[in-house]
Amino acid sequence: MTPLPNRKPRRLLLALLAAALLLTGCSSIDATFTPSTGGGAGGPVIRVGTLRGQPHLFAPYFYDRFLTGGARVDVAVFDSSPDVKNALVSGRIDVAVMGVPAMLAGAADGQDVRLIASSADGGSAIVGQPSIADVRGLRGRKVGYPVGSSQEVLLRSTLTAAGIDPDRDLTLVNLTFADMANAYAGGQIDAFSSAELGPSVAKQRGAHDIVSPYDTPVGKVNIGLATTQRVLDADPELVRTVVAAHRKAVRHMDTNREEWRQRVVEQFGLDPTVAGTAIANTWPRADLSEQYVAQVTALAREMAALGQLPRIPDMNVFVHPSIVDTVAEEGAK
Repeated sequence: MTPLPNRKPRRLLLALLAAALLLTGCSSIDATFTPSTGGGAGGPVIRVGTLRGQPHLFAPYFYDRFLTGGARVDVAVFDSSPDVKNALVSGRIDVAVMGVPAMLAGAADGQDVRLIASSADGGSAIVGQPSIADVRGLRGRKVGYPVGSSQEVLLRSTLTAAGIDPDRDLTLVNLTFADMANAYAGGQIDAFSSAELGPSVAKQRGAHDIVSPYDTPVGKVNIGLATTQRVLDADPELVRTVVAAHRKAVRHMDTNREEWRQRVVEQFGLDPTVAGTAIANTWPRADLSEQYVAQVTALAREMAALGQLPRIPDMNVFVHPSIVDTVAEEGAK
């Protein structure tokens, strides 16, 4: 094809078009997400936030299959749970699937955050070099962790239970989730406690599970579904609709794990083996049982003890189980 004599105008036009596309997109984008105003058949558009590339936060991508009343979902993806929480509090999204620690941090700061359902347990691991046989082998090692996360809480609790002082008997290295597997591969750390996908990527490079992170009072608590009191008061039917779809979505994911894996791979371009390993380490759920709330409370206590929370939120305000309990009762009829 013969090139244009002067390419500058064409390049300028392409740049303007690209900018226009970024400004007008409305689904599966970042924090600049702008919601649509109408749903299918006149139903509402439910604006949902989640994290990009995370199998254990994938439930919103199944909502459309189970929404009723002409409702549909617009999924906004972010890079961290605090970013999702901030978008929820600011009103840019209606509900959010994110890490429970970020919800607790918001609630402890007096922000309008309500836990309305669980979403996925697990998705965490403590992995490292094959030469580290068990948790006692972490003494004297360099161990990566993401500061302020549930994985830090799980690591410190696990070490303390084994008689290891996390701050004196080993070297803790603060890393982001995204940097963990590369730091391990590059020899900067010998082991790490992190959320998926880092552990599964590291296992592809020879790492192994050193100790289960789930044998603490916190258990497997990790991901939940949140909204605000503002939304609960303004549109309780919208919240009920999304909770009902969420409950069906996580049940479908749990019983159709291969479909879950395939959709994650297609949506985010993940390695199929890595995605499968991460999904095997995740347990979807939606309930807010007494045991679950007790584990969330234990997480809040541990976070407060570590200085991650200024105070423990009032769980009677923070946890809002009535909608998911009602939906479960109706589903059992």
